[in-house]
Amino acid sequence: MDKWILCLKHGTKYSAEYVNKLYNMTTRHSSVPFKFACITENADGLDPNITVIPIPKYSVSGWWYKPWVFSSELPINGTILFLDLDIVVIKNIDSLWDFQPGKFCIIRDFNRSMIKDWNKFNSSVFRFEKGSHNYVWDNLVKDLSQTKRMHGDQDWIFSQIKTGFVFWPTEWIQSYKWEVRDRTDLIKVGNQRRFKERASPVINGSTNILVFHGDPKPSEVEDLIVVQNWI
Repeated sequence: MDKWILCLKHGTKYSAEYVNKLYNMTTRHSSVPFKFACITENADGLDPNITVIPIPKYSVSGWWYKPWVFSSELPINGTILFLDLDIVVIKNIDSLWDFQPGKFCIIRDFNRSMIKDWNKFNSSVFRFEKGSHNYVWDNLVKDLSQTKRMHGDQDWIFSQIKTGFVFWPTEWIQSYKWEVRDRTDLIKVGNQRRFKERASPVINGSTNILVFHGDPKPSEVEDLIVVQNWI
């Protein structure tokens, strides 16, 4: 059965550089053979080794295209590991293929760092079998007004997948700004957040992915662990 790493680039928030670096990082840090695909409306600048999946035309934008990965229309088959573009892979990710085979695997949302037993989803990294959750997209496309009522795609996915899922081990995938560094390290610069200064945080030995939800993004962080791996 094929293994695919899949990402989404829609609009101008992320450049082709983010896709190419994600391809480089996953290729560097996996001994398990996989194929890499990007769903996008603009393939300019993408590495030629990346399979391009043209984005479908629906009345949604940005992250609201993410539930489409569950659609029967997705033209790839097998085990799919979806990765957001704003992550940094720092170690081997073979465990993400081997963990709980056949299950839908996803991050326990990073509010876990503040709220005990928090059980909602963060959709930066998830794995599923093609065809196993078509209803996630089917139900959304029946009523796209859900995209106005909910904050984001992960809330919709959480509302739909109620059984048969497992959370990744907490230490494997960490929020860089909340769990690796500290909230107090951040300052407001204009309308965005930045780290006050460069740092060399201690990384859990089991962590293989750092997630940069919100801001700053990997391109805006000067910490050595980020600079050395986001290439």
